Amino acid sequence: MREFSLPALYEVPADGNLTDIVRRNAAQHPEVAVIARKSGGVWQDVTARAFLAEVRAAAKGLVAAGIQPGDRVALMSRTRYEWTLLDFAIWSAGAVTVPVYETSSPEQVEWILGDSGATACVVELDAHAAAVESVRERLPALKHVWQIEAGAVEELGRLGQDVTDATVEERGSIARADDPATIVYTSGTTGRPKGCVLTHRSFFAECGNIVERLRPLFRTGECSVLLFLPLAHVFGRLVQIAPMMAPIKLGCVPDIKNLTDELAAFRPTLVLGVPRVFEKVYNSARAKAQADGKGKIFDRAADTAIAYSKALDTPSGPSFGLKIRHKVFDKLVYGKLRAVLGGRGEYAISGGAPLGERLGHFFRGIGFTVLEGYGLTESCAATAFNPWDRQKIGTVGQPLPGSVIRIADDGEVLLHGEHLFKEYWNNPAATAEALADGWFHTGDIGTLDEDGYLEITGRKKELIVTAGGKNVAPAVIEDRIRAHALVAECMVVGDGRPFVGALVTIDEEFLGRWAAEHGKPAGSTAASLCEDPELIAAIQSAVDDGNAAVSKAESVRKFRILPTQFTEESGHLTPSLKLKRNVVAKDFAHEIEALYRK
Repeated sequence: MREFSLPALYEVPADGNLTDIVRRNAAQHPEVAVIARKSGGVWQDVTARAFLAEVRAAAKGLVAAGIQPGDRVALMSRTRYEWTLLDFAIWSAGAVTVPVYETSSPEQVEWILGDSGATACVVELDAHAAAVESVRERLPALKHVWQIEAGAVEELGRLGQDVTDATVEERGSIARADDPATIVYTSGTTGRPKGCVLTHRSFFAECGNIVERLRPLFRTGECSVLLFLPLAHVFGRLVQIAPMMAPIKLGCVPDIKNLTDELAAFRPTLVLGVPRVFEKVYNSARAKAQADGKGKIFDRAADTAIAYSKALDTPSGPSFGLKIRHKVFDKLVYGKLRAVLGGRGEYAISGGAPLGERLGHFFRGIGFTVLEGYGLTESCAATAFNPWDRQKIGTVGQPLPGSVIRIADDGEVLLHGEHLFKEYWNNPAATAEALADGWFHTGDIGTLDEDGYLEITGRKKELIVTAGGKNVAPAVIEDRIRAHALVAECMVVGDGRPFVGALVTIDEEFLGRWAAEHGKPAGSTAASLCEDPELIAAIQSAVDDGNAAVSKAESVRKFRILPTQFTEESGHLTPSLKLKRNVVAKDFAHEIEALYRK
C-alpha cells in the first residue's frame, strides 16, 4: 500500500456557500468582467456587479414561484450564459441544482427528475420541453417548467418583482458548507445513473485549491477561459465555478462544432477540455497540411516539438541544433497552431480520459502546455492534476492540495478529502460500498511514483482476463488506437478468449477527406468501405501504434471495422461519451465471434 498527500492551500469557510462568490466579486471587483454572453454573434462582457444583479433577479422569481430551501431544481440545457446564471440563482434561492444532459431521453429525464424529487425544471429548447412534458404525469413533485428560449429568465424576473433583496440575502445564506449544492447523476455505463450529492464544501475545496495551485493561470483582470463542455458533467461545473472563484472572465458556448471560430473570437488564455478536443486540433492541422502539400513539413515539425518537449525533462535540456529547428518551426507551424487555439493561451487542462504521452509532448513542444488531470463525479471533478511548474507528461499529476491518494494492495486508487461527494442520493447501500473505511473506492487501477504523481492504468471492473490468464487493461491500448484521425471509437475484447481483439468505428469527419485523398467514390461511408483494403491497412497502422504500448500478450491480434457508429443515441455511449461495454458486447456479439473464428 502506498499513499501521497499535499497540504491544503485553501481553507473552506465553515458557514459559507457558493453564493458568497458572486457577492464577494461584486464587492471586491465590481467593474471586472467575470462572465461574457454572446449577443448577435458578438461577445459582451458582464461585470461582477451586473452579474450579481441578474442572479438576484432570477432568484427572486424562484422564491416567488414557491421554491423552498433544499428543493431540487433541474437544469436541462446546452452550455450557455443562462445555465451559469440560473445555477447561482438556484443556490441564491436556497435550493439545490440537478443538472440533466440536454441529450437525455424522456426515460432518463423521468428517472433523474423523479429520483431527485425535483419541484421545478428549467429547459432550453422545445425538444427539451417536450421530453419533460411526455413524462410529467409521472412526476407528481414537479410543479414548474420554464424554458430559456421562451423567456424563462425574463419570466422569473417579472415573477420576483415584489421579492426584496433582503429576502434573497436571507435565502442565499441558509445553506452551510456541508449542505448539498447539487446532485449530479453519473453517466451510468451499467444500470441506473446514481445521484452524487456534492456539497458546497466539495466545490470550495476543489476549486479553491485548484485556483491557488494554478494561480498564474487565474490572474484577475488578465485571464479568461472558454467553457464548451456540458455543464451537466461535473468537469463542466468545475470550469464554471473555478473562474468565478478567482475571478477571471468566463465565456460559454453550446458545443464544439465551431470551436476554432469561437476560440479565435473569445481568445481565452486558458482552455479546459477533454482529450478528443486536443486530438481533433492535431488531426485537423495535420490533415490540412497534407491537403496543402505540406504534410512532410508538418510531420517534421511535430517530431521536433515532441523531441524538444522530451528534452526539457533532461538535465542538459534541448541541444543547440534542436533549439534552432524548434525556432524555425515555431514561425512556420507552431505559431499558426497557437492561433487556432485563440492566440493568447499558453496552458490547457485536460480531463475525462487519458491524453496520451505523445500528444502531451506535442502540445508542450509547440508552446501550449496541456496539463493532464484525473477525477470522477464523486471527487467533484479533478482529484489529481499536473502543476503548471512541475508537469510530468504521461501522468495525471499529484493529489489535489488538501487530499490524499492511496493505492490499495490490489492496485485500486482510493481517495480521501473534503472535495469528495457526501452520498449517493436515496442509495445508502451504494454509498456504504463506495465509501468503505472512510475512503472512496474509485474502481480505477493506478500507481504512484516517488513524487506522488499518479498514473491510471485501467478500470478494476473492465480488466479482461484472456484464456491464457493474462490480465489486460483495455484503456491503455484503446486510447492509443483512438488517437488516430480515422478512429472514432475502439473497444478491446478478449475476456476468456485466446487473444485480444478489437471493434473499431470510423470518424466520419475524417473519412470523407481520407476517401478523397485515396480515390474512393464521393460520399463513401464506413459501411461502404469497412472491407476496403486501404482503410483496413490505415486502421492496422493505428492498431500497430496501440500495440507498441503494451506487451505481446496484451496486443490486439485481430480487429473488425464496424459499418456503424457508437453514439449516445444508439445506446452505446453515455452522455459523457464513455463506452457502455456490456451493451456493445451484446449488440455486436456476432462481430466479436467473427474475430475468433478459424
